Amino acid sequence: MSVPRTLELPAGVRSEVLAGLDGDIAALSTSAVGTRVGHVLLVPGWTGSKEDFTPVLPLLAAAGYDVTAYDQAGQYESAPAADYSLERYAANALHLSRAASADGSHVLGHSFGGLVAQQAALLGAADLRTLSLLCSGPGALGDDDRRPLKKLVAAIGKVPLLQLHELREQGVKRPAQITSFLAKRFTANDPRSLRAMTQLLIDAPDVVEQVAATGLPVWVGRGADDDAWPHDVQADMAGRLGTRIHVVPDSAHSPAVENPAALVDAWLPFLKEHS
Repeated sequence: MSVPRTLELPAGVRSEVLAGLDGDIAALSTSAVGTRVGHVLLVPGWTGSKEDFTPVLPLLAAAGYDVTAYDQAGQYESAPAADYSLERYAANALHLSRAASADGSHVLGHSFGGLVAQQAALLGAADLRTLSLLCSGPGALGDDDRRPLKKLVAAIGKVPLLQLHELREQGVKRPAQITSFLAKRFTANDPRSLRAMTQLLIDAPDVVEQVAATGLPVWVGRGADDDAWPHDVQADMAGRLGTRIHVVPDSAHSPAVENPAALVDAWLPFLKEHS
């Protein structure tokens, strides 16, 4: 789970409501400092939100990028939708990219957001500048992770979201403000969206060969102690995409909040090369 370290917005970061394909999309945005060199679109993961990227927004802005991080349809503060297919999540990402930047966006997907970003590359590679995958994988999670997810899919809609959240958080100690935020965020999800995302983590197809065939420049990274997709699976995915995996030190599954400076340092050379 991505956990913001603070809920305060840094200077220059603003809350916005954007027009999505199926309703309002809640976003955090910032504008390039100095000469603009491009636009970055940040796609959050399962049970996450735009806030998971807050620390990297000012760092990217300082490097010359306009940045948009958003809640996916039915996620936290964004409006629910009728269609929660992977293709529709991806279509929304492309829609936001096109609305924000006429010259294409650098799209980064975190965790489940990486599956969305890969699908967006298949749907509209010509509208993207680059594709980046952070703590993500080539498709569904492995068997060890699928078993608890299957139980969660069965429980969503039958068990109150707050109860499910409290079960997931048992034994975890956090600052009171963050504890309150995480409960608010989880229970604000449209249960249908949460169920769909969970099911996609169970059975999403591996489309790496098709993504590689688009010719989009690709960057792949993970935290040193990432605990989602196995490290060898992520490294193999990077190789199949014609690149190598960048390991962000002193971080696990959420480098954007655990070590944002190191993440941006590892990622910026790639962005600059293709801006």
